[in-house]
Amino acid sequence: MKKLMVPALFAVAALTSCKDKNTFKIEGKIEHPAQQKVYLLEADSTNVRVIDSTQLSEQNEFVFKKSAPFANLYKIKNGDQEFDLIAENGNGISFKTDLADPAHNYTTSGSEDSEKIREYNRISNIYSAKNSKLANEYQEAAAAKGANQDSVLKKYLPQFEQNMASLSNEILKFVNENKNSLASFYAAMSLDQMKYEKELVAYADELKGKFPGNQAVMQFEKHMELVKPVSVGHQAPDFSIPGIDGKPVKLADYKGKYVMLDFWASWCAPCRKENPNVVKLYQQYHPKGLNIVGISLDEDKNAWQKAVNDDHLTWTHGGELKNFNGPTVASYQVQAIPSNFILDPSGKIIAKNITGNDLAVFFAKIFGR
Repeated sequence: MKKLMVPALFAVAALTSCKDKNTFKIEGKIEHPAQQKVYLLEADSTNVRVIDSTQLSEQNEFVFKKSAPFANLYKIKNGDQEFDLIAENGNGISFKTDLADPAHNYTTSGSEDSEKIREYNRISNIYSAKNSKLANEYQEAAAAKGANQDSVLKKYLPQFEQNMASLSNEILKFVNENKNSLASFYAAMSLDQMKYEKELVAYADELKGKFPGNQAVMQFEKHMELVKPVSVGHQAPDFSIPGIDGKPVKLADYKGKYVMLDFWASWCAPCRKENPNVVKLYQQYHPKGLNIVGISLDEDKNAWQKAVNDDHLTWTHGGELKNFNGPTVASYQVQAIPSNFILDPSGKIIAKNITGNDLAVFFAKIFGR
């Protein structure tokens, strides 16, 4: 009997070696399909595009066989439903779903990364369902006769924000537990970069060399390299910009002081909404050492000046009148506003992009109540 084991082992090895290392194969089945045509989509660094399509068989089965130069995110689409897979050459992936299932669950085998991205989607869908339910409740409450819109918003907004915070914590946990999986990258991309920049900068450092050729990963790593010098813990880049009064505004003049650099514009509604909060905090903490430099992205100086006056912004103001194209905006990698950087007396960035109550809590810790 032992002699039979050797040829058997050779047979297994032969079957294994027959697997095509230059392509990947997806064999799937869709019960209760929305239509007979099924599509294969591929994600790149900017969008998702159709790369193949086929007709379902009489048994509602399909096969895709493609070649991929690197591991990447793919989607199976039937009707309006899309299902995520991660594939690379050498994979033989089995996929099954039933579109009659309201939860749109699906199963995969043959690709560990595909199973992980499915787990991430399961987590994400839980919170999407919670927020959809919350949104419906909010709309009903807001539409009710005699409803006070501000009161309704105050009731539901904290619940929504709590859901988003809980989801972000779940995503961070997933990313940390699956750092060697490409699924962790696509999960990390759903995080709010302004809120979780520190974590994403650290994650980008750990990504290096793990997924060669993947354009989305490479673009993310490149972007994080640009952001890293202006992330928390680094020295703020020096600048000298024209002041609203014509005199130069220099960061060097604030050496030895706490200063918040506040990037904003007159046309930015969220900025204008945040201004009363900043005014209140400035009045409270300026006597204790808080300084603010407003850096406007306005191109129209008159609109800028009017907003400063209307919002009672009594701190120092400067701007290059170049929208997002100003050199200071570029050196701080500001891609959305409002955006702020809080510097300690040594010029080191100790916090960034915090607003509302979070900003109040932060200043209270520094200056005391």
